[in-house]
Amino acid sequence: MAENRPTPPDVDRVAASRAAVAARRARAAVKDQIAHGTRSALEVLSTAIDSPDGVEGRLRVTEFLVSIPAIGVTKMRRVMSQLEISPSKRLGGLGKHQRDRLRDFLSSRSSARRGASVARLVVLAGPTAVGKGTVAGYIREHYPQVLLSVSATTRAPRPGETEGVSYFFVDDAEFDRMVQAGELLEWAVVHNAYRYGTPRGPVEAALARGDSVLLEIDIQGARAVRRSMPDARLAFLLPPTWDELVRRLIGRDTESSAEQARRLETAKLELAAQEEFDYRVVNHDVAEAAREVVDLMNLRQAPQLPDRPIFS
Repeated sequence: MAENRPTPPDVDRVAASRAAVAARRARAAVKDQIAHGTRSALEVLSTAIDSPDGVEGRLRVTEFLVSIPAIGVTKMRRVMSQLEISPSKRLGGLGKHQRDRLRDFLSSRSSARRGASVARLVVLAGPTAVGKGTVAGYIREHYPQVLLSVSATTRAPRPGETEGVSYFFVDDAEFDRMVQAGELLEWAVVHNAYRYGTPRGPVEAALARGDSVLLEIDIQGARAVRRSMPDARLAFLLPPTWDELVRRLIGRDTESSAEQARRLETAKLELAAQEEFDYRVVNHDVAEAAREVVDLMNLRQAPQLPDRPIFS
């Protein structure tokens, strides 16, 4: 026979519901304080350690990390793995060694950001149809402080692309002239079809002014930039899965079936190049991926996180 449990009085249920709502609001306020810089992450962690049952102590580590500016979901997961902290853990429930590792990570990150005044060149590359242009476009719209280099290409504009914003669309003769004049930082033939290149002048001028620059280019171009500018940070944009990459390529419907098949074969080779890059960003969500890429613009000597290759 099932046990008959007494039903709590209505007044108790109402009081419990109100208490739960108040607790959620209090935790949300703490996260908002971290996000807007009115409280440091280290201060919140210290408070949680001193009062494990308080508002800060009841905050999940996952929520805590994501509330820190420039730490998104993907990076948070890498940090949690590195620090060996379970996603279910709350700040007040961390063991001594976990607290120490988290405190060290936050301290190192804070120190790195205080020295982040040097202009940085970040290269965003990845396989075909992974969404490089979409992520770069999101950054252009939502992060106006980031300077995006505009590439030159010999291919025709796709629907929605704008001259001088998406690309500089030039013919073969003009591209030849730019190559011969040394006006390109890098250039390459992509998919055995069209040439793409990065105008050198605007990039060098921006870096000289102390502005950081983002290049959204192909993998061959990223290799060339690394040779000419060893200090550049290389970020590899990955799809969540291979099936999703196939879906995106077919779904955009800008190539013939034969061209799609050829590009997918190329994508397999391109994915193998991810180990050459400094960072890997998985494009689960455009806004999240953009946030992680923008974060690289301001890092000086940030702690490296282990990251295994995907699709290896």
